[in-house]
Amino acid sequence: MDTEESSQNYKGFVAGVFSGVAKLTVGHPFDTIKVRLQTSTNRQFAGPLQCLLLTVRHEGVFGLYKGATPPLVGWMFMDSIMLGSLTFYRKFLHRTLFNPHRMYDSPSSFARRDASLELEPHKLPTIGHAMAGVMAGATVSFIAAPVEHIKARLQIQYSNRKSERLYQGPVDAFGKIYKFHGIAGIYHGLSATLLFRSFFFFWWGGYDIFTRLLGTHTSLSTPAINFWAGGLSAQVFWCTSYPSDVVKQRIMTDPLGGGLGDGTRRFKSWKEAARAVYREAGWRGYWRGFVPCFLRAFPANAVALVAFEGVMRSLP
Repeated sequence: MDTEESSQNYKGFVAGVFSGVAKLTVGHPFDTIKVRLQTSTNRQFAGPLQCLLLTVRHEGVFGLYKGATPPLVGWMFMDSIMLGSLTFYRKFLHRTLFNPHRMYDSPSSFARRDASLELEPHKLPTIGHAMAGVMAGATVSFIAAPVEHIKARLQIQYSNRKSERLYQGPVDAFGKIYKFHGIAGIYHGLSATLLFRSFFFFWWGGYDIFTRLLGTHTSLSTPAINFWAGGLSAQVFWCTSYPSDVVKQRIMTDPLGGGLGDGTRRFKSWKEAARAVYREAGWRGYWRGFVPCFLRAFPANAVALVAFEGVMRSLP
């Protein structure tokens, strides 16, 4: 790997940190409402507006930022890993699967191949961006699963008094879950996370399509293209992946039981959780909480992509 390529990969990881901070600042209140709707019944909240009003009334504005500490730290690392690995996988796929100038006859042919790429760069096709998205999604899932697991359990603690909560904060939640359930408990919901993040295929494939279309058919500036492409592709992602996220949240907020004393575990598999959602509310259950998620998707991810691309361009 040459110095320039190492620099590009490094920039992707650094820019991802800024992306994560921007995403959390804009998006976490929407996420709290989404998670509460996904894990509650119609008797508890009639809809997103009522959930928002009751949360603010009983817990204050900071109630919307419950569970924000894990993603504040986690999303910095998650976006760093996701966007850094995305940059790496794009280059890897370009050089291996999608590079039309493959010359493997002799060691010198590799040098000629790299030289030809520098002189006549070939853009990665949309399917390549989509594949890189799936690979980056799988990579980041191993960091995202425990972060989202802790976050979800904190978000469904409705009492405004810490003494009445099972978990006093993210560190306490991590410690208690690890004490009684070990690493397997911390990574509860990993398989559901891997499935959910496989839909990054549509996010990063869509981002490439929107970027190309806006660059060709409009006179928007580069940051504006990043903003609109980031927001629109995020909405495509959520429209395709949302039912899997509902099931994932059900699994992550399911009681773990045992010495933790949080109740009796209901779901032993992803299928059981999916059936429970349908049994309770039919097909509409898979879309409960979609409105705040959809409203969050555009601004949070648009700002995150602007931050990422902007830092990528500004780093030396």
